[in-house]
Amino acid sequence: MGFIILGIVIFIVIVFILIYNGLVEQKLKVDNAWSQIDVQLQRRFDLIPNFVETVKGYMAHESETFKKISELRSSWANASTVSEKAELDGQLSSTLKTIMAVSENYPDLKANQNFSELSEELRNTENKISFSRQFYNDTVTIYNTKLQVFPSNIIANMFHFTARDLFEVEGNEVRKNVKVDFGNNRK
Repeated sequence: MGFIILGIVIFIVIVFILIYNGLVEQKLKVDNAWSQIDVQLQRRFDLIPNFVETVKGYMAHESETFKKISELRSSWANASTVSEKAELDGQLSSTLKTIMAVSENYPDLKANQNFSELSEELRNTENKISFSRQFYNDTVTIYNTKLQVFPSNIIANMFHFTARDLFEVEGNEVRKNVKVDFGNNRK
């Protein structure tokens, strides 16, 4: 009878350790997935000054757009949470879409090799961000699910594992198509 009880206790301890280690492993995967997004977003913010300088000469009347990009870059340095960075990402994506749409009206700009190269770099970075965002959200969903299902939820609560936020676009503004008016804005 003692061996049976000892066997049950050993089994419970092994299951406990496996569940705990699974939670830690998944938490580390979430951290890694977030760092991949962070790297790509930082890469995009690093490309933007060169992009803006290339575009400025052609689109001098778009100073408000350039000012907004500068403000977003400054805000990025102070953002610390996933939701703050997601909001800034959405705002920057919307602003970059505006620049790309407006650039269509400037054939000389579109023909500029530096602009073409930077545009391509930004497009590639946007694709990487999109993939990283999806991977992060998938990883967070798996982790958050483990925090809620039995029996791992018991161990998660015992060791204060907390749910993570998904990387979501906030607000309807970034979901809208960019509206560009070439009528009276040109000098």
